Amino acid sequence: MTTTNADNLKRPRRLRENPHLRDLVREITVRRDQLIMPLFVKESLQQAEPIASMPGQFQHSETSILKEVGSVVHKGVRAILLFGIPTIKDAKGSQAYEANGIIQRTIKNIKKEFKELIVITDVCLCEYTDHGHCGPVSKSGQAYKIKNDEAVTLLTKIALSHAQSGADMVAPSDMMDHRIKKIRETFDQNNFETLPILSYAVKYASAFYGPFRAAAESAPQFGDRKSYQMDPFNSDEALKEVALDLEEGADLIMVKPAMPYLDIIRRIKDQFHIPVAAYQVSGEYAMIKAAAAQGYLDEKEAVMESVAALSRAGANLMITYFAKDLAQWLD
Repeated sequence: MTTTNADNLKRPRRLRENPHLRDLVREITVRRDQLIMPLFVKESLQQAEPIASMPGQFQHSETSILKEVGSVVHKGVRAILLFGIPTIKDAKGSQAYEANGIIQRTIKNIKKEFKELIVITDVCLCEYTDHGHCGPVSKSGQAYKIKNDEAVTLLTKIALSHAQSGADMVAPSDMMDHRIKKIRETFDQNNFETLPILSYAVKYASAFYGPFRAAAESAPQFGDRKSYQMDPFNSDEALKEVALDLEEGADLIMVKPAMPYLDIIRRIKDQFHIPVAAYQVSGEYAMIKAAAAQGYLDEKEAVMESVAALSRAGANLMITYFAKDLAQWLD
């Protein structure tokens, strides 16, 4: 069938026919240096133990995590996010800010061997408290309240201990009000004025955290975290949280989870023009793994598509349990 010149002007497929041409005109590119690998280190372990709900992921011992970090670095990933699981837990999570605690020792050991690696530390109390909440609790019968200002004091002690141990960046994940301000002030007073803060400014009370809570052994022993994490139905509130944390001294902002909140990433990027990190959380990871194991989808293609979506939405950094795999696939 003969076509008119006007018809020939409207053929977007011209740029899709040749695979090399498709790559040439690709609008966004995901790079290895945008990836951050989350890792768990557990004080009581002698060797790595697999996490049942997160196939391919492990709780590490202090020895095995060094081997895993070596593998991460070898694959070309330049940053990790550390989570610690102590042997002893108490109401105030005192092991979280112990000078020789599990995370503090691990930071020092990693930095001895991998000086160029960016070590980011999660700053929270939930893995360290016996009740699993992100701050001290006042409880009367079935009623309970998370004590915000007391939590901020403890979180500041945690962040400072991480800085003193050699962390390159701290990431407060608790969602307590004003913790960024207090941490920034404390850093500046203790000669850590150049140490950046990656704030979990937009952390939703999400159903997608289930596998992580098993991995980090941080599930609340009562109630939930909806009084301090954000309502998934809210969007404007996210911008308010970001604005407050930036005013208080945050250097980067995180959105967690990632895929269900692409619109939030985009809104933050458009309004604030700052580096944004997106955390592809445990539930997102587990869903892809489970579907791929059943043959319902191609794992590599699904993962690549998901991080492309994060990048299109405006994420500069991607925290993902697929970081090692992605570092290979991005070849």
